[in-house]
Amino acid sequence: MGLFDRLRGGDDPRVAFVGIDGVPFRLLGENPDLFPHCAEIAEAGAAGAIDSIVPPESSACWPSLTTGVNPGETGVYGFQDREIGSYDTYVPMGRDVQATRLWDRVTDADRNASVMNVPVTFPPQRNIQRMVSGFLSPSIDKAAYPDNFANDLDASDYRIDVNAKLGHDDDKSEFITNANETLARRYESFSNIIERDDWDLFFGVFMTTDRVNHFLFKHYTEDGTYHDEFIEFYQTVDEYIGALREQLPDDVTMVIASDHGFTTLEYEVHCNAWLEEEGWLSYADEEHEELADISDDTQAYSLIPGRFYLNLEGREPNGVVPESEYESRRDELKHALERLEGPDGTPVAERVVKQEEAFRGGHDDIAPDLVVIPNHGFDLKSGFGGHEDVFDTGPRNGMHSFDDATLYVDDPSVQIRDANLYDIAPTILDLMGIEYARAEFDGASLVQ
Repeated sequence: MGLFDRLRGGDDPRVAFVGIDGVPFRLLGENPDLFPHCAEIAEAGAAGAIDSIVPPESSACWPSLTTGVNPGETGVYGFQDREIGSYDTYVPMGRDVQATRLWDRVTDADRNASVMNVPVTFPPQRNIQRMVSGFLSPSIDKAAYPDNFANDLDASDYRIDVNAKLGHDDDKSEFITNANETLARRYESFSNIIERDDWDLFFGVFMTTDRVNHFLFKHYTEDGTYHDEFIEFYQTVDEYIGALREQLPDDVTMVIASDHGFTTLEYEVHCNAWLEEEGWLSYADEEHEELADISDDTQAYSLIPGRFYLNLEGREPNGVVPESEYESRRDELKHALERLEGPDGTPVAERVVKQEEAFRGGHDDIAPDLVVIPNHGFDLKSGFGGHEDVFDTGPRNGMHSFDDATLYVDDPSVQIRDANLYDIAPTILDLMGIEYARAEFDGASLVQ
């Protein structure tokens, strides 16, 4: 125990959540000898694979994980969303999340939260004791609260994100070095705040894991050039988890989770190129790069990842699909997507989900009409720049998956069976002894 334990009073149970963005459970769970600290948590408590959300994209996943509700309630569907009644798009930020965050519930219960590096939390909230925003934050000085916290982070060379552009190089050495340095600075900051803050909920996310997976995952699965570096990176993650766990006092339960799984990437699928090829989409002129450039006779368009929208009368500004034909046209598009095959003859779609099957709530007015959950190997892209080929490859060799997200809970009263991302928030509240109404969540507590 450290100084923090000796000074802090109160008997309420506490939780330390450590996010490991994009880590598949299979990687950790099937290699206990390589990752002994995670294995110890599994033996002492509970561990298992859980499902992500529709769509399994970090900008949508983290708002859902931290609120326990679906994108129809959070109002965030992906990295890029469409303005209501417009073809303008925007990148959702923290203020676009419309549902109650887990740490707000903790604060409302007169308890303290320290939140670090969670995606889609910029700008930092000023109603909790400490926050540094994560992914999409422009700079540390703007991402940290209290304001002087930025000075501490700068002094420790804290980095909001890895330099992902380095992963595009054939030689991954500089990228790997940058990833490990970013991971180390994140761990040191987590350890420091865990020790010094008077918190009831610590909530911190390692996002570098997602970055490493995007560029090195096939090296791991196929024993490629950087296989050993991939394993060494994850052994470091495991060591940091073990060190943080050792640092925690006895009244704290550690929870570790990822927001989605990961798998190898074989083909990038340019969904708008396919829609154009199939006659669903066209552009107003030869120069086009955004949604607003589609022509007036476009019948459907796509936003990442794998979200499809009909150009519907009364909803889109220049909608051409009559509301009376909505169901028939949507079914036609759904069946076409289900028939789409990759160059190797494998169906692109594992399933195609209708809007009402995945989304419900007061903020579903920009929900996609269909979402494709792809089979492993097909990464769905939706740019408007006009790709000539529907299928190609890029610098990434790993992609998100709906299945095989990770959950570890260092408590034997938890059982992880048929669980999903929505279950994490109510589970944490149960572990902390904070009351809530069951109907407020799309998930359910895993505490038995």
